[in-house]
Amino acid sequence: MSEQFQTLADVLARDRRSDHLAHLHAPSERSYDYRRFLTTAWKSGLFFRNEGVRGGMAVAIAGDPIPETVLSFLGAGLLGATVEFEPDTLSEGTKALVAPTGRIREFDTAPGTRLVGYGEKPDDPAVSYWERDVWSENPTLPPDPVAPDDPLLRTADTTYSHADLLDAAVATATEHGLDAGDEVVIRTPLTDPGTVVGLLVPLIAGATLVVPDDETVGTLGIGSGPDDATIRPADIW
Repeated sequence: MSEQFQTLADVLARDRRSDHLAHLHAPSERSYDYRRFLTTAWKSGLFFRNEGVRGGMAVAIAGDPIPETVLSFLGAGLLGATVEFEPDTLSEGTKALVAPTGRIREFDTAPGTRLVGYGEKPDDPAVSYWERDVWSENPTLPPDPVAPDDPLLRTADTTYSHADLLDAAVATATEHGLDAGDEVVIRTPLTDPGTVVGLLVPLIAGATLVVPDDETVGTLGIGSGPDDATIRPADIW
């Protein structure tokens, strides 16, 4: 693979926009081409920036495998923030929480944590509305400086840098010979770091990231399924 991917900004660079399908959420039939998907990831980053998120801070995101969570992960990462999916306890210094509006108060948040709900429009004015507020942002790549060794993902056991995740994604895409005609299907929870690498694999290859329904068959499945080839999240490392 000739391209060099050191941080998420390289994966989401302006010159990688196209009309090719980037993301399909099959259960809801929502889809994004690369132009719209990358632009929305940039908007997500700018939204978090306006909420006070900066490099070195943490953003907690619910583990629903839907476009809002995927794009929140990418947007927060563009700022140099560290993402935690569905954490049992929010880390000290968590600046923002992204969750379904109906669950937002289930999390024990500290004063100053920005609350962002998606799905149902929040009644509480203290809760931002993802669908409205992200879409209103400018379609511009955030300018925040991020280094390859900056943390991107934190689990209960380990923190992974941009380089850790992207190197694993490049290796997986190369091993399976993925290109723009392929589909990578996510069948395992976002709480598994191997699944998060799986989100990046199709974006690295210019392929399509798919959240499946019962009839989905893809080129490569992250987790067991009817796909042409499968890989366990643990084997990505």
